[in-house]
Amino acid sequence: MTHLTKYQSAGSWLLQALVAGILLQTLFFKFTGAEESVYIFSRLGLEPWGRIGTGVAELVASLLLLVPLTVPLGALLTMGLMTGAIVSHLTVLGIDVKGDGGLLFGLALTAFVGSAIVLALRRAAIPVVGRYFQLT
Repeated sequence: MTHLTKYQSAGSWLLQALVAGILLQTLFFKFTGAEESVYIFSRLGLEPWGRIGTGVAELVASLLLLVPLTVPLGALLTMGLMTGAIVSHLTVLGIDVKGDGGLLFGLALTAFVGSAIVLALRRAAIPVVGRYFQLT
């Protein structure tokens, strides 16, 4: 059971909505095969299944972030997905992808940090290990 103050709870929900919004807005581009998404996943050698699979995983993560009982799982999944995105930008794609000025990289960082904060706030609700993080 998590015992968040009303400010912590409000902050967590704001971050959850922000991160879910970032994940959901990118789905349109992944699922419609937008030029930039196809370019990214082609460079990574993962087109089309990596693009579609990542889109499905991001959809699941965003839904998990919005359901109270599954928020920690959504945060963990998002952090894993964004770690992949960040590493891809730093090793293969570069920060600026097709002249976006680093927007996609910035969104990945924002989603990662937002999810990390949500996970820290809701650490006691992490399945299996959360009980070890409860404050008394």
